[in-house]
Formats: sequence, C-alpha cells, structure tokens
Amino acid sequence: MLIEDPQHGWTRLTLSRPEARNALNTALLGALAEAFGRLAGDEGCRAVVLTGAWGDFAAGADIGEIEGKGSVEAAVDPRKAHWAAIRAFPKPLVAAVDGVALGGGFELALMADLLVLGGTARVGLPETNLGIMPGAGGTQRLTALVGRARAMRMVLTGEIVDAATAEAWGIAAWRVEGSALPVAEELAGRIARRAPLALRAAKAAVVAASEGGLDFAGERAAFEALLDTGDKAEGLRAFREKRRPEFKGR
Repeated sequence: MLIEDPQHGWTRLTLSRPEARNALNTALLGALAEAFGRLAGDEGCRAVVLTGAWGDFAAGADIGEIEGKGSVEAAVDPRKAHWAAIRAFPKPLVAAVDGVALGGGFELALMADLLVLGGTARVGLPETNLGIMPGAGGTQRLTALVGRARAMRMVLTGEIVDAATAEAWGIAAWRVEGSALPVAEELAGRIARRAPLALRAAKAAVVAASEGGLDFAGERAAFEALLDTGDKAEGLRAFREKRRPEFKGR
C-alpha cells in the first residue's frame, strides 16, 4: 500500500508492503502514479518526499509478476504508463533511501531530483542475476550519473553498493549516518518555501540537460525481449529455490 501524509507545503509518500520489503508490484506502482498525478495539480503541495516503511526503500519489482510475463504481455503492460507518470511529476521530488533500493526500487529512486541515502542504504541493479535487465530507465540514468565504467560494473555484475560508495560516485545528493528521512523532510520543507514556478522550470531544465539524449525506448525494448528467454525462466526459478542459476544463453 501507499501511505500519503500531507505536511505544510509538501507531502510524504511512503511505500509499505512489509511482506515483500516494499517491492513495487503493479498495484503499488499504479498508486504512486495516481498520487503523483493528483499532487501535480495540488497548489498546496510544492514538493514530495518519497520513502519506504519497515527499514527498506524498495527491494525491486515483484518477482511473482515478472515470472509469468512474456514480451507480448510486457508490450501492453500498464507499468510503462505508471513509470512515465511518475517521471512526469513536475515538482521537486526528494527520495529518502534507508535499507535496500534494488532493481525497480533503485530505478524509482533514480527518478528523484534529490536523493538522500541513510547509513543503512544499499543500492543496485541486480537484474542480470535473474536473466533479465533493468527496464525502467536504470541503465540510462545510472550511466548519466556515474559514467560508463561504473554503470557497467553495477549492471553486468549485479554489484550492490553501500551509501558511502554511492555518494562518492555521484548517485546521492546527501548521505547521512542515521536515517535519511529527517534530512529529506527538512529539504522538502526548505524547498516548499521557494518560488514554485521557478522550481518547476529549473527542474525541467535540469532533467532535459541530463536525460535529453538517453535511449529509454531502446532499454525497454531489450528488457521486454528478455522476458521470453529460457535464461529468464531459469534465473527466477533459481531465485525462488535459493540456488545459483545455470544460464544456457537461450
């Protein structure tokens, strides 16, 4: 579920699926898209803080949904529209990341304008461990932030990095020793006192500068094609059985 808490000039959105470490199933992603669409038109909300409950930000996408999905289903997947709606949010978005932000969870955090990492934060794109790849902008945004070498390191090996490494690589705007949430909330309050039209225009300009030449459609097409492979089926089966996958390249 998604918990919405209006504050003075800003809103806190909390991912809360304790049974799945806040994994982003379609229902939760749809709730996020709906909330962002509504808050975009709410003059009383000038910024949003996005965080996770139960000690984690989001453990990734919902494996159960991906397991039975092929490229045909993925081509008409409502998740694509949900992701687009979240990215289209025109107001400042601050992500407070404690615990894990992996796979789709990290891709969601990468859509934030300001990313705050707490002391327990660990981020990564481990999808290749499962025979698939990031499909919601992760390869593109991560490369834009950290460069080719580090993006290849994280995506091809599935490496999960800690908060200190993520800050050193330019992924985070802030890193704190304790929880990320108080710092994120202080930032949102500070932003909410600034000129809202200027903030929207400035955000749009920075997003255009940082994402204008990225190939999100190509990434998504490659992700969808992998859903029909035997390696994808083996990767997810091995994940459930808690063993090392045996990939065959087909």
